[in-house]
Amino acid sequence: MGSLGEQPQVAEDCMGLLQLLSDGTVVRSKSIDLITQQIPLANHKSNVLFKDSIYHKPNNLHLRLYKPASASNRSATALLPVVVFFHGGGFCFGSRTWPHFHNFCLTLASSLHAFVVAPDYRLAPEHRLPAAFEDAEAALTWLRDQAVSGEGDHWFEGGPGVDFDRVYVLGDSSGGNIAHHLAFRFGSGSTELCPVRVRSYVLLGPFFGGVERTKSEDGPSEALLSLDLLDKFWRLSLPEGATRDHPMANPFGPTSPALESASIEPMLVIAGGSELLRDRAKEYAYKLKNMEGKKVDYIEFENEEHGFFSSNPSSDAAKQLLRIIGNFTDNLNF
Repeated sequence: MGSLGEQPQVAEDCMGLLQLLSDGTVVRSKSIDLITQQIPLANHKSNVLFKDSIYHKPNNLHLRLYKPASASNRSATALLPVVVFFHGGGFCFGSRTWPHFHNFCLTLASSLHAFVVAPDYRLAPEHRLPAAFEDAEAALTWLRDQAVSGEGDHWFEGGPGVDFDRVYVLGDSSGGNIAHHLAFRFGSGSTELCPVRVRSYVLLGPFFGGVERTKSEDGPSEALLSLDLLDKFWRLSLPEGATRDHPMANPFGPTSPALESASIEPMLVIAGGSELLRDRAKEYAYKLKNMEGKKVDYIEFENEEHGFFSSNPSSDAAKQLLRIIGNFTDNLNF
């Protein structure tokens, strides 16, 4: 037992951005220089407008909306598809306001000529899972409310209009895990969200875990990611006492629900060939692909690390990724 007045010790430290103290206090740094100093931001997309809006007042949760400033050369009257983007950060940090996520959403809106919705969600360890999943569901419910209410955000009304029948969910890292949750939560047809119709899910380097290590996890650390940091994220974000085989971390864990009978929309899983999480993403995609009735594609970018598309947005790989996402969504048969 510590002496009276003993100062709490640091129990977990995530890159200096987040510290959990022995007395349960969470200390967050307001500086994200450690993340952004290695990330070259692309030129601001002046052809994309953006604004913030609140989507869940009880939890003071905001999202950022992006839309092209003018019609594309496809058609001046064509309705814009909606892309809902969930950021990464190991469920422990990240925000729509972080420059590399913001820049990626600008690029999504410009390259895909889409209306982009980028929600924040509650972060661990202050709010452990399933808080992030609940908030993601609330964000899609908010989107449905915009479609059915005459008093929604006026940004959805200005030209070019928005096509709520063509909604695509993208998730990066922990956001990819969120996309998985939403895919199975709402299933094929997403009838609970009508008239919003989610047509597909894109998982970018999804953050999954498991007690048994994969070959890629035992490989070398990445520039911004290590196995130790991944383990910290799980200790901080899962319910206290849970292991990495918890269903919210491992979709195929010993206590995870069977996924064979679930009907889901088409899915695209993308990973970098040098990612620590590569093998989990690949296993996830191929296990689903081998289940009857599921359309799942897997694409791997050779030699690329986790988050390569936002960490180096002007790279050839990032541009190719955007083309792949565009082709995937354009070629879906409704």
